[in-house]
Parts: sequence; structure tokens; C-alpha cells
Amino acid sequence: MFTIKQGSSISCDGASRRNFLRVGSLAALGLSLPTLLRAQAGAASPATDVSCILLWLQGGISHIDSFDPKPDAPSEIRGDFGVIATRVPGIQLCEPLPKLAAHQDKYSILRSLDPKNGSHGVADAYMMSGHPFNPALTFPGYGAVVAREKGDRGGMPPYVQVGQSIDMRFGGGVAGFLGDQYNPFVLPGDASSPGFKVRDVSLPTGVDSDRFGRRMKALKAVDTWQSRMESSASPIQAADSFYQKAYSLITSPRAKTAFDLQREDPRMRDRYGRHSLGQGCLLARRLIESGVRFVTVTDGGWDTHQDNFKSLKDRLLPRLDSALSALLEDLSDRGQIGSTLIVVLSDFGRTPKVNPSAGRDHWSTAGVALLAGAGIKGGVAVGQTNSLGEQPIEAPYITEDLAATIYERLGVPLDTTHKTPDGRPIRINYDGRLIRELL
Repeated sequence: MFTIKQGSSISCDGASRRNFLRVGSLAALGLSLPTLLRAQAGAASPATDVSCILLWLQGGISHIDSFDPKPDAPSEIRGDFGVIATRVPGIQLCEPLPKLAAHQDKYSILRSLDPKNGSHGVADAYMMSGHPFNPALTFPGYGAVVAREKGDRGGMPPYVQVGQSIDMRFGGGVAGFLGDQYNPFVLPGDASSPGFKVRDVSLPTGVDSDRFGRRMKALKAVDTWQSRMESSASPIQAADSFYQKAYSLITSPRAKTAFDLQREDPRMRDRYGRHSLGQGCLLARRLIESGVRFVTVTDGGWDTHQDNFKSLKDRLLPRLDSALSALLEDLSDRGQIGSTLIVVLSDFGRTPKVNPSAGRDHWSTAGVALLAGAGIKGGVAVGQTNSLGEQPIEAPYITEDLAATIYERLGVPLDTTHKTPDGRPIRINYDGRLIRELL
């Protein structure tokens, strides 16, 4: 079913008597919390209507064992993998990524990323918002800002998260001070499971459309009476539209179609890979097509302190290889890659030197990111790290720069400013430089 991540809350107790009444009323309808469907209505249209699919590789992908190989380094740095040539002359990848090597012309690699952190949780909050971690304030993630600035499209929620592989200790990926109404729909479970089904986009068992309509009328009558009785009606009245959106979503053929992977050609599902990352990427493509503006697809297990090479070779890299290459090819074939930004991020890099457990540990000064679509140049490898993969030595960029580039491609001005609950103005990006090599 849908769940909602908890961001900041203005009140200390976090809920009023009316909120509890609303939750109870909503449960009677077989719906999720109304805050799931809060989206800013009437937002100004951007110059370009670009969607985004973000792949979050939780744990920290080894840059050396994936997109920044060091074939000439000593064996304790080089690791177990050889390299393969890509479709773009001069760019090599590690050998467990043959499909992505064949599609290198469709995406680019940022090899000179300095994550400036080596801690889980902090990384999720920093990399997914472009703001360094601040214990006093939770900054909104990219998807939340898009939801706030652009609102919903076609009656679909603006921000969706597939899977739950995000470290939530410091608010990674949530709306933060923007408020819970801009948090993502969270789709838990494994999209590749035969029994996978997104609940709450269909009527509950035993409730037909007529009965559902009568429940909506009853709820509206209760809400109207409550709003008249309460003095602080201003923020509460705004919530009424969320119930209408809930009604629209649960009865929408468009939503049912978007969330139903069974409607896909089995051959297409095979191309993406019959695993959670592959099917999550396929679901993301369907959601973007149906009007969702920002989809985060999460994948865990990248924290390879032990058996790094076995984990990467047997599971992690083949999954990424099939899922991302299929997504790039699919969007290209459908003519949608120009209007869809694809970003692949992870916590940080991993230590250049292999540890005694055949693993690599956290590394805070070098990592990689991939970008494609929405006018991003394909077939580019930006910058480089030194011969041991320790730190950038050419065209160094930091997370704020990556954030600036993401927002620029999504049509959100970098001087966009939001206010915290106590009235402080906060820009979505401070001092970020566009990664010009990609534009």
C-alpha cells in the first residue's frame, strides 16, 4: 500500500482532533492518508515540462569497480574486475556492465564528484537535496521541491518513491520543512514479486462505485460541519481538495493502468530484468508516462564492506546493467528521453584499497553519478580522479553543483526560495555551479 514519509511538523503534537477524525473517515473509504495527495494546485508552468527518474543506490557504489575503473593501478586498488570498451571511444567501464557499455552514447558519467561525506543517513539527506546536513533543519529533496513548484499533472501524484531503500535517520528524500503534503507516495514491496500489487488505487473488496460515492457524500457532509465549528479553519479547509484528489485517484482508470505492471509485454519486463530494480525502473517509466513528475527508484545492498567483488558480480552490477540500459533504450525508442531526466546517485564512493575482508569501506572524497536525458549530453565522462581513485584532479564538482544541474534541467530556477515554518527564507540551491560539460 501507499505509505508516507514523515518530514517536519509545525505543531508539537503533530495532529489535531479534526485530523484524527479525518483519518477515521478516510479509513472508512478504504483510502490512504489524505496528506499523500496534497499537491500544490495552480503552480506556474515551467518553460519545459521535464520529468525525472532518480535511481538511488543505497550504501555507496564502488566507483573504481563500476564507472571509474583503474586498470593500471596496483592489484589492491584495481580489484578483481577487468575493463571493457564502451560505444564511445576512450571511455571504459568495468566488465560486469556490458549492456551499459553498449549504451554509453545515451548517458554521461560524472567521474569527478566529491561527495564530501562518508556517512550513511547524512549521505541520503545531502545527496538527495543538495544541502549539507543540518541537524536543526530538514531540507526538502528534489522530488518534494518539484511537487511544491509544479504540482500534480493529470490527476497523478507528483512525487512517487518505489521501494524503501533509503536511510531515513536524517530525512533523506522527504519534504522536510516544506511540509508532509509534499512527501512522496511510497510504494513498498518488491515490484518483481508475482504478487506485487499497489493497494489503494482500487476500491476495497465489497465496495462498489455507488457505495463509494455515498461514502464520499457522507464524508463531505461531516467535513463541512466540522469546518464550520472550528475557528482555525484556514489550513484545514485546504485539505478538502485532497479528499477529492483521493477520490479521483482511487476511481481513475489512468492510475490503475499506470500501477499495473501486468499490462506490460512480458518481453519488455524481461529486458528490464525480473528483479526489484528492473521492475522498479519499468514502473517508473509507466508512472512518468501517466503524469507523475518525479520518481525515485531505490535499490539497497551497495554497502559492500565484505565480499565486494562477489556481491557486485553476482547481484548488484548485473541488476543495474539490465535495468538502466533497458530504461535508456525504452525511453529513447518511445521518444521520451528528451523530456525525462535520468539521474543515478549513491551515498559516496568506496575506499581505493581493498580491505582484508575483500571489501571496500566508505570513501568521502570520490564518487560517481550518471545523468541522461532532458538535454544532457550523451557519451561524456566528466573529469577524472587520480591514478588511485582517491580524489578528483580534473573538473571537480560537489553535490551542490549536481543539484544545480538537476534543477536547471527540470526547469526550477536556482533562486527559488521557500520559507521555513518560522519564516526563514531558504533557497533551493546555494552557490551550486552548473556542470557545463553535460549541457
